[in-house]
Amino acid sequence: MKKYIGDKKFYKMVLILAIPVMIQNGITNFVSLLDNIMVGQVGTEQMSGVAIVNQLIFVYNLCIFGIVSGASIFGTQFYGKGNYEGMKNAFRFKIISCIIMSGIGIFILYGFQTELISLYLHEGSGIGDINAAFNYAREYLLIMLTSLVPFAISQVYSSTLREMGKTVVPMIAGIVAVFVNMVLNYILIFGKFGAPVLGVQGAAIATVIAKYMECIIIVTWVHRHAADNKFIIGAYQSFAIPRQLVKQIMIKGAPLMVNEALWASGMAIIMQCYSIRGLEVIAGMNISTTISNMFNIVFIALGSSVAIIIGQLLGANKMDEAKDTDAKLIFFSVVSCIFIGIIMAIVAPLFPAIYKTSDEVKYLASRFIMVAALCMPINAFTHASYFTLRSGGKTIITFLFDSVFVWVISIPAAYFLTRFSDLHIIMVYLICQLLDIIKCIIGYILIKKGVWLQNIVV
Repeated sequence: MKKYIGDKKFYKMVLILAIPVMIQNGITNFVSLLDNIMVGQVGTEQMSGVAIVNQLIFVYNLCIFGIVSGASIFGTQFYGKGNYEGMKNAFRFKIISCIIMSGIGIFILYGFQTELISLYLHEGSGIGDINAAFNYAREYLLIMLTSLVPFAISQVYSSTLREMGKTVVPMIAGIVAVFVNMVLNYILIFGKFGAPVLGVQGAAIATVIAKYMECIIIVTWVHRHAADNKFIIGAYQSFAIPRQLVKQIMIKGAPLMVNEALWASGMAIIMQCYSIRGLEVIAGMNISTTISNMFNIVFIALGSSVAIIIGQLLGANKMDEAKDTDAKLIFFSVVSCIFIGIIMAIVAPLFPAIYKTSDEVKYLASRFIMVAALCMPINAFTHASYFTLRSGGKTIITFLFDSVFVWVISIPAAYFLTRFSDLHIIMVYLICQLLDIIKCIIGYILIKKGVWLQNIVV
């Protein structure tokens, strides 16, 4: 048991990295929660329309995350080695790739907006107007498309800062952005201080302005402190990247990029399977996801800590220390999330009551939250396992571990249970979530074998 528990210095190191990420994600998700509640006060159709679009944009966001993560495997180890030229080239790769991805995202979401939104609109128990939900979703999407590029640029800069263990600046930028978002949401959704009542359009405008604000703050800080961020010096003088590095990033990073895209699209398809049971399921799932994201910040931040700490140790060839540290990090994440899950379960019956929606939607939301609370430790273990494997460049394994699992196991289960069984949607959701226990077993075996103990920037 002792090998899973660190000393005071260990937890201080972890929390210095994790707390800024928790604060940034926590504030972001808290404002998303307020945004969601505000839209939820307007009506079920508005809330459902926004939820559908956010699910689609989530796929784009994860594609960007996949791109920056693939290159960050090298950026983190380059930093551990003290190679700033290598970091600069990884940064260039991220910028070029993310701009291209943004163009593809805008093309798909704009060009196929009707088809994509319609996938999620089905009659259930008769609650809500699906035509109204479609129109609200379309209004929201058209405005949100303008936020894709600043989001991508923010992620490129933030991820590079995190490679160096600098998590405070992205946190501050996130705090400012979400404060702006929160204030503008209140003003524009409800038409306060003389502003027009814009509803879902107001929520979208507020989000777009906040994304630009966050991007400007991070980019400006990095360039004004170039001496402390050596990767940015001369980064835009040329976009030439050594062919060997591009090849390495594509070999190691491509599975990760494809993984994020397939995993996110897989989540969108699973949500579409649930939507077969009616608009009230979309609304209930939206409420549940909003509060779940607030609690998920713990294992997400600790996963980021795994990527940074273990990546730097591997880059410095400290294999024994990396193995010992990783065991402590995973244990800390799982134990933390047991307590977080208990708190979440207590909140489950109370949170949905805030929304101005039907009793059926509130009932579904509370039960979805209970299921999410039960599965919190499972998610913590799989998340930490994923980042452990990724930090050692085992991206083919993470591809199989993550997105292939979703497409081969989770999606078929959700598809058949929603269409060909009489099980209540709560039971369907529980079964689909508990399937991740299989991933826990696989992750445990792979980490125990030490297949991830590899320096990829020798």
